[in-house]
Amino acid sequence: MVNPINAAAAYANTAARTNGPGLAPRDGASFGDVLEQTAKDAIGTMKNSEKMSAMAAVGQADLTDVVQAVTNAEVTLQTVTTVRDKVLNAYQEILRMPI
Repeated sequence: MVNPINAAAAYANTAARTNGPGLAPRDGASFGDVLEQTAKDAIGTMKNSEKMSAMAAVGQADLTDVVQAVTNAEVTLQTVTTVRDKVLNAYQEILRMPI
């Protein structure tokens, strides 16, 4: 599941793997790898929510499991949307910088 705490931990983990002025990567996953894994986790959370909802529709899932899966998906979607907005805002700020 992707939430703000996991995102902050992933950022801190990636930042800890860099050094010096050039920010050359140390051993371990790159920032791109961390983003890729986070995106895969988010997609997995959404798919799990869809699966649990479908199972609930045919009476094969416990209601608490369905509510938990849907809540996790909602938090994941909100986090992804917030991160997307922050990235777009940062990109727009970079474009506004004088050269």
